[in-house]
Amino acid sequence: MKSNYAYKYILVAILIVMLPMVLSAPKAMNAKYMQRHQNDTKIVVLNYHKIDEMNISLSVYPKDFDEQMAYLKEEGYSTISPEQMIDNLKNGAPLPEKPVIITFDDGYLDNYTNAYPILKKYGFTATVFVITDFIGTDPRFMNWDQVRELSKAGFTIGSHTMQHKSLTDLKEKDIRAELIGSNKALEYQLGKKAEFFAYPTGTYNLRIAQIVKECGYKAAFTIKYGNVDQASNIYALERVPIFNTEQTFKSFCQRLQYTPVLERLGWIKI
Repeated sequence: MKSNYAYKYILVAILIVMLPMVLSAPKAMNAKYMQRHQNDTKIVVLNYHKIDEMNISLSVYPKDFDEQMAYLKEEGYSTISPEQMIDNLKNGAPLPEKPVIITFDDGYLDNYTNAYPILKKYGFTATVFVITDFIGTDPRFMNWDQVRELSKAGFTIGSHTMQHKSLTDLKEKDIRAELIGSNKALEYQLGKKAEFFAYPTGTYNLRIAQIVKECGYKAAFTIKYGNVDQASNIYALERVPIFNTEQTFKSFCQRLQYTPVLERLGWIKI
């Protein structure tokens, strides 16, 4: 029993010693991986829900969101659209040196009242996945005039289904109804079809991903942790979720910095 504890302590000590070397010289950790993907562009896709003063994990305070956007600006990140991302992944189209996609799930009112002014302040755009049945009918969510304004400002408006039901709980005909119905609503209200989708509650499987493709979407986003690159499944794209924590800004920076390292180590998708 004691030998097991000793082994664990030794292992932890080795990891502590090795971590600085991993962070300072990640290329040495997996030469084959680096050689195979050295020309890949790593696209950070940030995942938010609410930007308000609620003290819950899914609500990032506006002042914290402002600080995060200022950091991205100072560090040379440029926002891109999902369309630009797909063009890069499929056709090798060029992207900025540090591309980032800022996404919001659900379409809450604070995305317009709080997040939008901050994004404009830094010259950023975003992608908002809306629950179409809630838009204009539930005061917690945006109305269609606000969604249209975001669209005209260069934001991408995607589908998050009609009613935010977990697709793994639905029959296939109901899945298709959610996917097609939400897209019809977006086309009617915005004058153009939605080309991108985010899975409600993050739940999906390979069959559901295939249905999303069959319903005409170009790509779909999960809540699977990681950056997007050539190894990604475009109907199960990774994102980096951002939460309200005791040290929100520190957590934000760590997620940006450590995600590529974790991928190189094989601890998340490589």
